[in-house]
Order: sequence, then structure tokens, then C-alpha cells
Amino acid sequence: MSNLSDSARSRARRFAPAGTLLVFAVLVCAGLWQMIDWGFNRIYVPEGKSLLLRFKGFPLLGISKPPATPGHFARVDEAGSPLEIGVLERMRGPGRHFYCPLWWERELVDDLVIEGGKVGIVTCKMGDDLPRGEFLVDGTLGTTAQKGILRNVLAPGRYRINPYAYSVEVIGEQVAKSDSQKSGSQEKHAGWVNIPTGLVGVVTSLAPNKARGTLPGIQNKVLQPGLYPVNPKEEQVDIIGVGFSITSVNSNFKRETDGQVLIDESGEPIIADDDSGIRFPSNDGFDIHMDFTAVWGITPEQAPDVIRKFGTTDAVETKVVIPQIESICRNMGSRLGAVELLVGESRMKFQEDTSAAFQKVLEEKDLTLLHGLVRHIYIPLDVRQPIQERFIADEIKLTNEQKQITRKTEATLQEATAKVEYESQRIMVETEKLEAEKIAEGRRTAEETRAETLQKQAAIDKRTAEIQAQAMILKGEAEANAKKLLEQAKAEKLRLAVSAFGSSESYNQWVFATGLPEDLRLHLLYAGDGTFWTDLKGFSDTLLGRQQQSHSAPATPAQ
Repeated sequence: MSNLSDSARSRARRFAPAGTLLVFAVLVCAGLWQMIDWGFNRIYVPEGKSLLLRFKGFPLLGISKPPATPGHFARVDEAGSPLEIGVLERMRGPGRHFYCPLWWERELVDDLVIEGGKVGIVTCKMGDDLPRGEFLVDGTLGTTAQKGILRNVLAPGRYRINPYAYSVEVIGEQVAKSDSQKSGSQEKHAGWVNIPTGLVGVVTSLAPNKARGTLPGIQNKVLQPGLYPVNPKEEQVDIIGVGFSITSVNSNFKRETDGQVLIDESGEPIIADDDSGIRFPSNDGFDIHMDFTAVWGITPEQAPDVIRKFGTTDAVETKVVIPQIESICRNMGSRLGAVELLVGESRMKFQEDTSAAFQKVLEEKDLTLLHGLVRHIYIPLDVRQPIQERFIADEIKLTNEQKQITRKTEATLQEATAKVEYESQRIMVETEKLEAEKIAEGRRTAEETRAETLQKQAAIDKRTAEIQAQAMILKGEAEANAKKLLEQAKAEKLRLAVSAFGSSESYNQWVFATGLPEDLRLHLLYAGDGTFWTDLKGFSDTLLGRQQQSHSAPATPAQ
């Protein structure tokens, strides 16, 4: 056992320098690797940047890797180690990273910042080719599988985007103007679209969207007021006002040099000789001018159809509303004479029929009419003046008739007032008479009641006196009976007392004894031979001595 231990110790002493050298070598290699890793491999990514990596393989070590498929990222295993030579999809964020430049190509890439009021149009450069005729790609960053323009745009914010796979165009609101004979000047909005309150957005799709089931063209669903990121490669938006507008067709008047409107003899303004207002001949050949005002509008549901048919609301007003007003008013007004247009129920019916016809036309064109108002109809003076004079004469006649009716009514009123006054006086006199009768009747009734009351009171007093006399008699009888009974009781008491003592003499002695005072003292004196008078002196001495003793000492019982 001792030999074995010595041999082990000798071997340990022999191998100790080798172990020390091995540990030292390991420490030196570790330090060198740390120097290389931190000084050569380390790369720092600051805030706002990302690290793009491309794996180059290990050619110096003789280890080869296959290249990535063209148009695709290099594949990696579960641990993140590259399996192919090429660009890695995942980019590294801010911080320290360690990648050897011999095996890796390292590039710092700025983050994409999209400010408010702008959007980003993304183009995917990796993946499979789209089918022929298509140019929009479904999906978002990192999930696309085909090349092309992404349908979804990037909203304002900060993004880490791999420039090897995606390119981004940052745009604000884009407005494209188009002029056509049908719609006039029309504006198409895209990018960062702002729809103010009171307006809606009509969307025009430039390509089909299978996910939403939409086809190219104007969509029926509108965008409500708000902010919308719109891809100009996929959609365009027409911003159109909804609600009601007022359109008036007015006639111009002749004016003086100072701008005052000229009026004719009847006080009506003189129409200018131009094409203003609605001008048409009546069926009896007179030149008629008319003003018309329409309160019309477009609902959100009608907005897409307005864009399809007319392009803009201005086109609706100039191509539909104003021409239809003039056409309907001229056609219907030409069927009537000047007098029918001026007075009575025929003018009211013309106004109602014109509004109804105009509403029907707008409904056929998918527009809404709130009010259609015929405001003024200007009749020539040579037609209007005789009619007005006739109506004035009729009004004067009616006025005079009303005055006569008023006078009759006033006379009737005065007569009725007199009758009312007479009846008032009569009723007042009758009321006073009735009041006096009621007062007299009340007084008589009061006296009768008072007499009956006195009579009843006397009867009650009589009855009260009788009762009081009877009570006195009963009281005297009761007192006499009480005294009688008391005396009888006393006599009975004496009888019983005498009976108890056995004789009247004994009872008298008891009464005499009970009547004596409590402090009575009796003294017995003995008298010897002789007479009482001879012993009186001794009695007085004895009595005097007893009295003195009673003052000086307590009394003793008598013997």
C-alpha cells in the first residue's frame, strides 16, 4: 500500500508541469478569442437602425453551403444557423451583435419612419411571380409570397424593413384631376385621404379584390367622414358632399345708375331684357317671367350613382337641376293663360303641379327633392293692371259690404248691450228685493226661535226647582234617619256595655274610673283614736312634706 502511494505521488509530480501548461494554454486561447470577438467580430447597432446579414459560408475552413434559391431568403435551422448562402430574412435590432466579417456580410439599415399625414406604398421584390394581368399582392410585411405591390399600405409609424425584400414609397395625399365633357373637373384622391364632415368618399377600385369580393369600378359602399390610408395603385376616392343644396333661377331687374331697382306703375319691378330667370309665352301669347327655387340633395346611398352618372355635384346642378327646372316650368306654364298664372286657385295648382313634376324627375335620376318652390311670376303690366284694378274694385266692394255688415253688427251689439244693461238693473232690483225678504224671514225665524227657547228654558227651570225641592226633602229625611239610627246605635252600645258589666252601677264606676286623669295620686292616712279634726294637723304636715318631696325627687307610687 505504501509502495502504491509513492508511485502515484511520483507520477503526479511528473505530470504537474504539463497540466499547468495546458490550463495556461486554454486561458491564453480564451483571452485571444475574446479579443478577436470583441475587437473584430463585434458590431454595434444604434437606435433607429437595424442590421442586415448575408451569410457568405466558410470557404477558408473548406465547409461549403448551397446558395439560396433566387428571389428567396437563405433558409435557417431551428437555432437560427444558416443552411444556405444568402441574405437572412430576420434583421437584428439595436444593441451589440457578434458576427465574423469573414463569414458574414454586415450592413446597417435605417428604420423607415412614416410621418403623420403620409402612407407607405410597399413593393415586394422577393417571391413568386404574379399571374398574368395581376399586380397587387395580398398580405403584410414578412408574410408575402409573391412579387408585386402590396394592397395594404403602411400607416404613420416606425418600421424595420428588409431592403433586400421590400421597397417603400412614402406619399401624402394625392389628388388627380380629370376633365371630361360629361362630368367637368373631377378629383380623385388617394394616399392619406381626409374626408371632412358633411361629405362622403365614393371608392373606385382599380383591381379586383378576392378577399373582399369586389370587382373593378365604383363601389356602392361609401366612406364616412374620417382619415383613410388608400393605396393609389388599388383604389381612388371621390369626395362628394351629401345633404341638401339650394338652387335658384332668378330674373334680373332693370336698375338705375345708383343701383336702385326700377318699378312700374303698379309697384312691381321691371324685368331686364336678358335671358335671366325662366321665360316662356303663355297660351294667350303674353311674355311671362318666373323665379324658381329648389331645395335638393344627395344621400350617402345615392352618392355612388351620382359619380357614375354625373361625376360631380356641380355637374348635377348644371346638367340636371337647372335644365329640368327651366324645362318643367316652361312646358307647364305655357299651357295656362296669363290670368290663370296670376290669380286664384289656378296659380296655386300650377305651383303644386310644377313641384310634383320636378320631384318625379329627380327621383328618376336617383336624387332627392325637399322643396320645389315657384317664388314669383311676373305678368306684363298691360295684362296685370286691368286684372289688378278689377280685383281692387272687387276688394273695395267687398270692403264696403263688410263695412255695412260691420255697422249692422255694431247696431246689434249696441242693442244687445242695452238689453244686457236693462237685464242687469232688473236682476239687481230683484236681488235686493229677495235679499230684504230673506233678511226679514231670517229675523222672524230668529225671534220665533228665541221665544221657543225662553219657553223651553222656563219649563226646564220649573222642573229643576221641583227636583231641587224633592232633593231637599229626601236630604232631610236622610239626615233624620241618620240621627235616629245614630242614637239607636248609641243606646244599643250602652245597653251592651251595661250588659257586659253585669249592672248599671258597675258600668258607672268603669266610666268614672276611665274619666280620671292619668297622673292622679291617692294617699292613705291612718287616723288613730279621736276625730278627724284632731288629726287634721298631722295630715296637713304630712301632705306638705309629700309635696316638697315631689319637687325634689321622682314620685313614687301611692300606697
